Amino acid sequence: METTAGVEPFKERAYATALRAGLELVGWIGLPIALWGHSILAAILVDVVLIGVPAVLQTPGDKPGPGGGAVLAVPGWVTVVMVLAELGGAVVAGWLLFWAWAAVLVTVLALACLVTEQPRWKRLLRA
Repeated sequence: METTAGVEPFKERAYATALRAGLELVGWIGLPIALWGHSILAAILVDVVLIGVPAVLQTPGDKPGPGGGAVLAVPGWVTVVMVLAELGGAVVAGWLLFWAWAAVLVTVLALACLVTEQPRWKRLLRA
């Protein structure tokens, strides 16, 4: 089995990807909305950090396609930290913007995502 820069080939389950992507959207959209009234600059910077940084810093082989999608290669632990930041952003946005029941739902989904991400994180941390 061929590997890219020490990371096993991409084999993530669709439900894990969908769960993570949905939570990323909550953070990407929710945090700037929550921050806008306090600081427009902070609202813009949070999206630069949550969207821009992971788009540029990637672990080779973590994404499907030629070259694994990496623009600037980083070790697997950096990708894990970025995902944790995005999940944390989603939870914070949920509690700042949503009704309590919806914030609880976002928090539970983020906890579920921690479970569904384990195979990917183990693979990334082995690299």
